[in-house]
Amino acid sequence: MQLSNAYFNYRRLETLVENQTTYTLNNAAMHVFETHQQAEQIILQFDQPVLASMLSGKKIMHLRDHESFNFLPGESLILPSKEIMCIDFPEAKASNPTRCLAMAISEDKIKQMLRVMNETMPKLDGKEWALMDYNFHFTNDIGLYQILQRLLFLFTENHPSKDLFVDNMLSELIVRILQSNERKIYTEKTMEINNSSRLGYIISFIRENIYQPLSIETLSKKAHMSESHFYRVFKNELGISPVEFINNERIKLAVSLLQDPKRTIKEVFMECGFESRSYFNRVFKRKKNVSPGEYQAKVVREKRY
Repeated sequence: MQLSNAYFNYRRLETLVENQTTYTLNNAAMHVFETHQQAEQIILQFDQPVLASMLSGKKIMHLRDHESFNFLPGESLILPSKEIMCIDFPEAKASNPTRCLAMAISEDKIKQMLRVMNETMPKLDGKEWALMDYNFHFTNDIGLYQILQRLLFLFTENHPSKDLFVDNMLSELIVRILQSNERKIYTEKTMEINNSSRLGYIISFIRENIYQPLSIETLSKKAHMSESHFYRVFKNELGISPVEFINNERIKLAVSLLQDPKRTIKEVFMECGFESRSYFNRVFKRKKNVSPGEYQAKVVREKRY
């Protein structure tokens, strides 16, 4: 996602950590945060439900009692009002700042759209659409990416009707977010694993060593379990196999790296720990329905407009 020239002309850097530029309209406020130096345990909280979307760099998010996770470009996160975020910035520096968009959306606007959706597009299972889940963490699709890019432009544009324009875009944004539940990066079971448990330790180990070969033998030894017992406990607790979890983490990282048009597919699959391009292509296409090359080309193409 690209920040407009209007944003850079308007913003004033007052601090190197979580410097904030804010634009406020009737039903939403857009905050762009920039961090220019490494920092840990920065606290952030909003009075309204918020959509956070990474623009550049890397954050490590700590939410409630859940296992921490990397927050990368190409990803978004939904949090309810008053939710406290504790954030680390392990890579931020002046020459390559970490940037994040946070869109605080009026609860009245969300409830309005929920009523419209329940009246005109009911769910197949008969359940009603409801407010966003806690820690709804997902990968942006092209449609959502375009909306966020358009909102970045509208908030910084000096136009007398921009409240109306933004309100219309917010309606589409809310619908698309609520329909994106199947793209959650982490399941509730994964988020509930506490870091102090043996599985929590294994999850942290996988994320910290994702670029290295990771076998069931290695992980079971780390967990002090037999391979069969480790596999069974992992799948029972998280609902997916260790290999599937590892591949999810690697594809999550790949999606972020592919945002950079200068990175080759070979560089990406090697940085993500895949042993071969063919296996990387197969796993990526199974999870994203397009090949890595097609995904990168599509993202690069959309960034031009």
